[in-house]
Amino acid sequence: MSMTSELPERIIRLDEIANNMWWSWNRQARDLFRELDYPLWQAAGHNPVKQLREIDPARLQVAAEDLTFLSMYDSIVAFLDGYMSSRETWYRLTYPEILPGPVAYFSMEFAFHNSLPIYAGGLGVLAGDLCKEASDLGIPLVGVGFMYPQGYFHQRISPTGWQEEVYRTLDFAQAPICPVYTPEGNRMVVSVTLEDTSLYVAIWKLQVGRTTVYLLDTDIEENAPKDRVLSARLYTADRRMRLRQEILLGVGGVRVLRALGIQPVVWHANEGHTSFMMVERAREEIEKGATFNEALARIRATSIFTTHTPVSAGHDVFPSQLVGRYFNSYCESIGLSSDVLLQLGQHGDPALQTFNMSVLGLRMASYCNAVSQVHGQVTRRMWHSLWPDCSEDDVPIVHVTNGVHIPTWVAPEISGLFEKYVAWDWDWDWIGRQDDPDVWQRLSHIPNDEIWLVRLNLKRKLLRIMRERAQERWVENDVPAWQVLSMGCLLSPEVLTIGFVRRFAEYKRPSLIFRDIERIKRIVRNPDRPVQIIFAGKSHPADLPSKHILQQVCSMATDRGFQGRIAFVEDYDVHLARFLVHGVDVWLNTPRRLQEASGTSGMKAALNGVINLSVCDGWWCEGFNHSNGWCINDNIEILGPDEEDNIDAEAIYRLLEDEVAPLYYDQDRSGVPHKWVAMIKESMRFIIPRFCARRMMKEYFEQMYLPAAESIIGERLV
Repeated sequence: MSMTSELPERIIRLDEIANNMWWSWNRQARDLFRELDYPLWQAAGHNPVKQLREIDPARLQVAAEDLTFLSMYDSIVAFLDGYMSSRETWYRLTYPEILPGPVAYFSMEFAFHNSLPIYAGGLGVLAGDLCKEASDLGIPLVGVGFMYPQGYFHQRISPTGWQEEVYRTLDFAQAPICPVYTPEGNRMVVSVTLEDTSLYVAIWKLQVGRTTVYLLDTDIEENAPKDRVLSARLYTADRRMRLRQEILLGVGGVRVLRALGIQPVVWHANEGHTSFMMVERAREEIEKGATFNEALARIRATSIFTTHTPVSAGHDVFPSQLVGRYFNSYCESIGLSSDVLLQLGQHGDPALQTFNMSVLGLRMASYCNAVSQVHGQVTRRMWHSLWPDCSEDDVPIVHVTNGVHIPTWVAPEISGLFEKYVAWDWDWDWIGRQDDPDVWQRLSHIPNDEIWLVRLNLKRKLLRIMRERAQERWVENDVPAWQVLSMGCLLSPEVLTIGFVRRFAEYKRPSLIFRDIERIKRIVRNPDRPVQIIFAGKSHPADLPSKHILQQVCSMATDRGFQGRIAFVEDYDVHLARFLVHGVDVWLNTPRRLQEASGTSGMKAALNGVINLSVCDGWWCEGFNHSNGWCINDNIEILGPDEEDNIDAEAIYRLLEDEVAPLYYDQDRSGVPHKWVAMIKESMRFIIPRFCARRMMKEYFEQMYLPAAESIIGERLV
């Protein structure tokens, strides 16, 4: 929300900088707000919009007359102007203005920064990183999602270790968003009919560098009270409300773009939640005179569908009768039987009368992809029945392995090393060569003692943040002292630190390392080579089995037998994630095999010199090269759950005892573990260029966006 009227004229563009999420991945821009008022920057949760709302006007006047601050301000303004207007982007240099319109990217969630909590986990983080990288590359892309006023929940752990959910309403005035108005000055609103009732949707605009994201909001006076809360929360457990949300996002999202005069040339659906976007576009084609089959062919040709879910139970499935109820009048308006639409989402036994959102997306998009190589194999096997006339290997689902946005996730201290030793002769922030493996050979130039000192400082910073969070909970006076200690107050920066940080779900096996309690206690308490473990993550509110696992892990953090070396950090979010992927020594990942689609947290950790210890699944099958980390049983046969757990737990204990801890504590007289640092460098060298968002976005553009655009232009674009 703009506050330019309250800013001194000399620094009036602070508001513009604060309202473009570009600042969130630009270190110099963040430093500008830190310099403006550091205590308030901290208190505002690193949210410059909130900071500018709450700052003392006298402090702004002082800044407007401070030559040092003005020099920083002018530099950032010039940097932003150059970034936004530059024609020296990868897209413009490689494919000069080749697309006649933007790519429309639909996602149920987006994670850009903790100041805008409209995300739940990895799907949103991936969507946010994709939008940021599209901006950096100059690819014309517009995002469409929801403006959730309550977002996802905040997590509190009770003294019994049980997760409690706390919902807080976002103050829109303190978020980097602005309402969209018509040329006449009225709030822009579009309508969607659900069961013969008109539902009205307002639009919020979010600027993410060069990328614009539009967010839908039903909390407006035109709607009935029950409809105003439709967009209140992310991933509601109410199936009827979830279906209504997905209709609203797909159908309403297309109508929002039309109302804005935006004409995308390519449409990208991120997971099955967004598949109704293709149905609405087919309706438009039929209204123009196309037959259903003609409309379906046109929509398929320009649609991309990305699936992130390797298990059948993870896909959104609704009763066909419920879907039909919402689409009967919709289909009748274009002379189409709703049975035709329902068949597009049907999969498996027809007697079950179910409608699968991923099946709808797969059937209505010509370009379908999984998010890692092994996930591609699993996905082709899972959906082979949709293409019964071809072999499993020929099922038309490819893979584009996920990647992470380097400027967002790299620690400033690590970035400083890159700028000094790796990127000294090329423009890191604008064009860059982040996906060039040859560039990362220069990591060998970083002195071992320098990278080790940075790693220790990042660990100290993480432990300090954990102590501060524990202190805040203690001050609230609603937790006992022993629970405060379980939040990490007894951890030491000198001790080998393992992180298990991800959404708590049964298939991720968060408690696997506690399979043999006495064995892991001996490892943790080893007097010569001690180990400490940090856990963080949320369980879905309706997932009781995973909440029980979380409770079990929390009980370990309070077990005196571990000597305070097990910690659980509550309320895991994007802000905390940065400190965790920066600060631990080892990133532990233990999913059941073939149930991890990709995963990106390990990529973020590797970017910062954290070494992966993981089951060979998802991205790690491509990321592990036998010299850059550890793989937990990479060649075992898929067994029953109990046997798999026993074998994997034994492998983790053996690796910690015989390889990980000995390597970490093999330090010279200055305290530098040279062989460990060599593995850090090898991990960075191999992983960063292969698993960055730059590589990912180039693959999406060249393998999917360009061919899809060619289908409507009628000629080859390259």
